[in-house]
Amino acid sequence: MKILVINGPNINMLGIREVNIYGSESYDKLLKLLDEVAAEENIDIQEFQSNHEGAIVDIIQNAYQEIDGIVINPAAYTHTSVAILDALKAVSIPTVEVHISKVSEREDFRQVNFIRDYVIKSFEGYGIDGYKKAIIYLKNYLKEQK
Repeated sequence: MKILVINGPNINMLGIREVNIYGSESYDKLLKLLDEVAAEENIDIQEFQSNHEGAIVDIIQNAYQEIDGIVINPAAYTHTSVAILDALKAVSIPTVEVHISKVSEREDFRQVNFIRDYVIKSFEGYGIDGYKKAIIYLKNYLKEQK
C-alpha cells in the first residue's frame, strides 16, 4: 500500500513558527513519526512538502495510478486553493485531510475550507499525532474498499 503525505506552506517551519499554535515539535520529528508509522503499519509512505501551490498540484497529478491514498495538510492553501481541490478531484485518489491546529476554532478567514467536502475524513487539533490517526484511518479505509 502506497500513501502520499503532502504538506503545504510553512509546515517545514514546525517547532519554529507560532509554537503556541503548532507546538514545539519540529518538522524532522514529523518525518520521523511518518517513518515509524510506515514501519509499524507496513505501508510505503512518501512524503512531500512545498511552499508552492503549483508543486503541490503537480505531486497530486503525478500520484495518479501510482498512489493508493493521500494524506494532505494543505496548510494555508486549505483556505485559498481551488487548484489543489481540482487536482484531488481529477485523480480521484481517496484523501484524508489533517491539520495540526484546530482550524475550525481559529480566525474567521480560516473557516473557508476548499477541500473539506471532498475528503473522506478530516483530523484537526491533534498536533503531529493527527498524521498517524489520518494514515491509519486511510489504511483501514483502503482495505475495506478492496
